[in-house]
Amino acid sequence: MADPDLTKIAYKTIQQGKSLAGLAHKQISSKLMEYLAPEAIPNTSPIPSDTLNELRRSIDDLADLDWQEAEQGIYPKSQLFDIPWLEWAARYPLLWLDLPSTWQRRKSKETRSIPKQIDQEAYPNYYLQNFHHQTDGYLSDHSAGLYDIQVEILFNGTADSMRRRIIAPLKRGLKRFSDRSPGSLKVLDVATGTGRTLKQIRSTLKDVELFGIDLSGSYLRQASQYLNTKGTKFTQLIRGNAEFMPFEDQSMQAVTCVFLLHELPPNIRQKVLNECWRVLEPGGIFILADSIQTSDSPQFESILNDFHKVFHEPYYNNYINDDIEAKLLNSGFNAIKSQSHFMTKVWSATKSV
Repeated sequence: MADPDLTKIAYKTIQQGKSLAGLAHKQISSKLMEYLAPEAIPNTSPIPSDTLNELRRSIDDLADLDWQEAEQGIYPKSQLFDIPWLEWAARYPLLWLDLPSTWQRRKSKETRSIPKQIDQEAYPNYYLQNFHHQTDGYLSDHSAGLYDIQVEILFNGTADSMRRRIIAPLKRGLKRFSDRSPGSLKVLDVATGTGRTLKQIRSTLKDVELFGIDLSGSYLRQASQYLNTKGTKFTQLIRGNAEFMPFEDQSMQAVTCVFLLHELPPNIRQKVLNECWRVLEPGGIFILADSIQTSDSPQFESILNDFHKVFHEPYYNNYINDDIEAKLLNSGFNAIKSQSHFMTKVWSATKSV
């Protein structure tokens, strides 16, 4: 058996390495943009030293909590080291090759450059954009292949740690159904993307039935590669709109939703939350994770206000000031709790019996 102290040191070393790698990538790519495409540089404010120190502290706090919850058995420690290094290393050069087209879109303010073969009528208008200035938006295998690396770099290697904040409240919520066999429980992940959240849930809750829904067929193909491997229980992945989900009323015991709401117009946020309430069984748990907001993280206000200038996020400024708790209450949820971890805020809510 591995020495717990050595395992913790290995975990902290990997996290620090990912953080440094993310910072180095951003610094080098920023310098290149200054030299090769200065017109694409966003007009942002310098980050005060106090804010930088607070960012470092919150990253350290997140890593400590991540380790503590693994030690407590909330999820297996192996999850802390579940990183597809070889796959990411093979794809990493593509990030650099992708930079010139990203700079060009920034410079020209082109935000709706999506693959020509896409049937635009099959998607809501707000979705047909280059979120984050991403090549092809969310509508190609190329985009899906780079997404996880890009998010890890964006969050200095903490993306998976932030996603794991949903596991503890999810497990607590499912205790409501402890009189049932685990195999009869159904958990739905809304806007599942490449399936990283579902993969974390699967390694923690091996017997539950998992479902994922997303608008992008390309991202679902990537998710299937992660999830539906030999020796694992099959995960059902469905292409569909979270505004009108193809699931029966009260058919799920838990619903999760990670990093979606900030990319939705405010009226669509409410529709999606209403749908999550509809498909949830009374007594079920809903876990929502998304960006922190100005009200609960005022120390990061300057970063939040500049985020949409660096990345194409057309609904982000509205989101960071939106009253999500009021929207959850309006949908019918109660027992609402929230907590922030670094750049992610997590809400848990239940549907009354």
